[in-house]
Order: sequence, then C-alpha cells, then structure tokens
Amino acid sequence: MKKLIPSYVRVPLIFAIVFAALEYFIDSGDKPAFIKFPMVALFLGVFLFLLIAIEIVVNAVDKVTYHLLTDEQKKQLEDAQSVSFFESKGFKNVMGKLTSSKDIEQESDVMLDHDYDGIKELDNVLPPWWVYLFYGTIIFALVYLVRFHIVGDYDQAQEFKNEVELAELENSKNAKAAPDDMNVDKVTLLTDAASLAKGKEIFTNACAACHKADGGGLVGPNLTDKHWINGGGIKNVFKLISEGSKNNATMVAWNKNLKPTEIQSVASYILSLQGTNPAGAKAAEGEIWVEEATAAQPTEKVSDSTKVATPATK
Repeated sequence: MKKLIPSYVRVPLIFAIVFAALEYFIDSGDKPAFIKFPMVALFLGVFLFLLIAIEIVVNAVDKVTYHLLTDEQKKQLEDAQSVSFFESKGFKNVMGKLTSSKDIEQESDVMLDHDYDGIKELDNVLPPWWVYLFYGTIIFALVYLVRFHIVGDYDQAQEFKNEVELAELENSKNAKAAPDDMNVDKVTLLTDAASLAKGKEIFTNACAACHKADGGGLVGPNLTDKHWINGGGIKNVFKLISEGSKNNATMVAWNKNLKPTEIQSVASYILSLQGTNPAGAKAAEGEIWVEEATAAQPTEKVSDSTKVATPATK
C-alpha cells in the first residue's frame, strides 16, 4: 500500500474523500458546509492534522524497524516491494475471476476445431462481470415492475407534478426576492382586502399623527372628502406620498422609509376612505377632484395649480 500510493498522494486523497462526504451528507443550503457550520471546519482541520501526524509516526516507525532488520531480511523486503502491483499474484487472481481469461498456455482447452487460413477461434465464456451486470439488469427490471406497476408507487406523472410544484415554489421565492420596481407610471388602485389591511396598518403607524386614524384631518387635511390640494387619484396620491408635498414641507417624502408597493397599499387605503365622513373632520381644502381630468390634465400641473400654505398631503 505504501509503495503503491505515496504519502503525499494518500493524505490529500483521504482528506478529499472525507471532505466530499461531509459536503454531500450535510444539508448546508447555498453555502459549503465548512463555511456555514464552524464545527465542520474545525473537524476538518483536526482530521487533517491527525492524518499528517499519523503519517509522520508511521514513517518514523518504518525507518526504525528497517534498521533493526538483518541484511538478509532487508534484501527479502526489498525484493518483495520491487514486484509490480500488476504482476502480483493477488492482482492476477482478481482479474482471472473478473474475466475468466485463460493463460496462453491453456488456450488449447477452449480452441475450436474449425480453421480459416490459419486463424482459429477460441470458445471463451462471457466475462463474469458482464454476466453479473446482465443479471443485475434483470433484477432491477423485476423490482421496477413490482414497485411501479403492481404496488402502485409514484409514477412519472406524479414525479412531474412534484417537480412542477417545487419549481413554482422556487419561482415564488424569487418573485419575493425580486427588486420592487413599482412606480407612478405603473401604479394601480388596489381593492383587495389584504392590500387595504396592509395600507391601513402603515397609515395608522405613519400618517394618523397628522391626519387622524379615521383620515378626518388634524395637522394635515381631511382625506375623506372629494377636495384635493395636490390632485387626487391613485397616481397623484402615490406620487405625493413618495416624493412629499411641494406646498408644505411637513409632508415629507416617504420613499426612503416605505417600499413602492407599500406606498401603493397606503395610497389605495387612503382612497378607500373617500365618503366615510368621520365625525369632527376638518373643513374641505383644495378643489374637487374628478378622475377623468387626469387624461387631459397632467398630474404635475394639477399639483402646481393650487398653492396653499396649510399642511397638506392631499
């Protein structure tokens, strides 16, 4: 073993096998196991140290033992180690069992009688490795038949369905991790309960201090009537929350605190408050907004058309 594989090859080979086995059997996700789990790195370091230490000790013991041998024993040891692995008796026995090959001196035992221009044919049997592999395919076919066609284990259709579900799950994860690219040009009014509930939560935490929890207005204007200072509609409201009010510095831009989709949710919730008319609401400010006006009148023009000194988000 030592003569066949030197220590400088044996040590890295054993370490690589152990390393590969750990990486294969330990589920570490998208990172290598020795990086994600410090104990794995520690184990590999200790294991490599022990491998090197064992090699050093074994080599030292071999040298000491060699010097204790007589000259005749040293000669016998050197002769035994000089024999090539492929010429060894053990290797020949293994190859003979795997191939059923016969030595050239024994070919007469399997020689056929017919002769073609001095060319004779040997009646050798099939190599055992080929025969065993053939038997293995038969056993595999029987197991496959029983498992999938008799017992009724999962079939290819079910396997395909499982793979599709995994792919859809992966796509949904990627979609959640994708950058939020919502903007004033793409924004639309949300009406589903989940989005409005999310918008209400954001409004309660960020906007209620100036507009009251019911949107009736406190420092900021009333958000429940039809009057708007900077223009109504989902695009104007989205832009106002995102960029802030040009008419009043107290209405700051929220684009650094909220994601665009979150601004879309809170803007949709604000528009859902239209017509609720809460008790104690502030008087109307600005002008009545008609949604159809957005087609003929740009948002920026509507926002700049009214200059009001009172606090406003509308």
